[in-house]
Amino acid sequence: MKHCLTVTASTLVLAAAIATVSAQPPLFTSSLPKEEFAARRAKVMEQIGDGVAVIQGATETSSYEKFRQSNQFYYLTGVETPRAILVMDGRARSTTLFLVPTNERMERSEGPLLGPGAKAEELTGIARVLPRDEFAKVVSGLSGRTVYTTFRGETVGAGTPDRETAHADARKADPWDQQPSREEWFMTRLREKASGVEIKNLDPIVDALRLIKSPREIELIREATRIAGLAMMEAMRSAEPGMYEYEIEAIGDYIFKQHNAQGPAYFGLVAAGQNAFWPHYHAAQAQLKSGDLVLFDYAPDYHYYASDVTRMLPANGKFTADQRELYGVYLKLYQALMTSIRPGRGLDILKDAVGKMDEVLASYRFTNPKYREAATRFVEAYRTRLNPPNGRASLGHMVGMEVHDITVPFDEYKPGMVFTIEPALTIPEDRVYIRLEDVLLITGKGYENMSSFAPVEPDAIEKLMAEPGIAQASRRSVTTTSAR
Repeated sequence: MKHCLTVTASTLVLAAAIATVSAQPPLFTSSLPKEEFAARRAKVMEQIGDGVAVIQGATETSSYEKFRQSNQFYYLTGVETPRAILVMDGRARSTTLFLVPTNERMERSEGPLLGPGAKAEELTGIARVLPRDEFAKVVSGLSGRTVYTTFRGETVGAGTPDRETAHADARKADPWDQQPSREEWFMTRLREKASGVEIKNLDPIVDALRLIKSPREIELIREATRIAGLAMMEAMRSAEPGMYEYEIEAIGDYIFKQHNAQGPAYFGLVAAGQNAFWPHYHAAQAQLKSGDLVLFDYAPDYHYYASDVTRMLPANGKFTADQRELYGVYLKLYQALMTSIRPGRGLDILKDAVGKMDEVLASYRFTNPKYREAATRFVEAYRTRLNPPNGRASLGHMVGMEVHDITVPFDEYKPGMVFTIEPALTIPEDRVYIRLEDVLLITGKGYENMSSFAPVEPDAIEKLMAEPGIAQASRRSVTTTSAR
């Protein structure tokens, strides 16, 4: 198993490429080569046969925030320009990109953007890059053909397919907010402009491609995970009673920006004490108290790729005896699950893990019967998953361009899949909640824990918390300045 801090050759190449291009006008992505996007488009055209795939990119926002492309569009193009449209013709085996012409006034204010023409063709590797106004001519020629386009709402920064679906359902159920989605309106216009067109969903085709990550994608996820782990470790150094949850979250924000992330992959989950019992608690207004266990779950969006890491820490830097007992058995069960992970059927992995968990329960020295009951429930919950109704067993959620990445039905875990495990051990009547989370890559013979360098053992956490953090350094700096 490779340690997460190992610097691979591809990581160095990636970092050098990003550093080199970042000093130049950001006309095209520097995180992946144009050849990788071209290979993805070629695979889509293989799937659509004589059909045509048409996909629109994200629009500009109505606020002063950095533009971020929608994930499906970026996956196929690498283009980070608002209102772009991509057309892939399976019959002609041709690709055309439509871009909004450059706006000189806007560029004088905000810098250059990619526009139609030879420069865009060179940078993107797409043979024809035309002004967006010419898209209508192409649509009129699609009459009677099969057109594939995205049905699912677009996801951008901190977006996920599950949240998008929930939002769409809520909008349709609201009698005051039943306007069609951008995707639905796009399909309506296609039908109006191209008579007899048959529209099919492009998402399953692209989603299937995204399930297995390429080596370059893995490097981006590994870097996002490294940044997330650094945030976990800095939070451990800085945390102390009297701080507020939002101060811990701010540490993550600082580390993300320090390492050139686009922003968070999801809202920060910082939960002190009983707040952790809400799995997605993110109010971040409570004050840390001595004796609290603090859950910290936060990761960045790094060049369109996410991570998802969770750690728990004692607010005062020391685990109590009770916390060590409960957290200790959880950690052993968690590690038993992790050591079972390998390529193969999820059911086989779970069966192996449950056997190991049973051994942990039999050998662990409990002093609190309630903790034994909680640990037993934890294992039984996994035992019930050995008979899923669809015959498939999932170990956790996928991670990729979204923190809850797209997935398609699969029977086996294969090399190149990236996912997290995040099982929770709870005592509901006491609002006790224990959870860790790591990002795992399936390899040829086993797995790589990308976040393994962020400590989980109680002694290692306490040792790290004894070191001063940026919160203490900031206060010292303020005190010294005031004294002058």
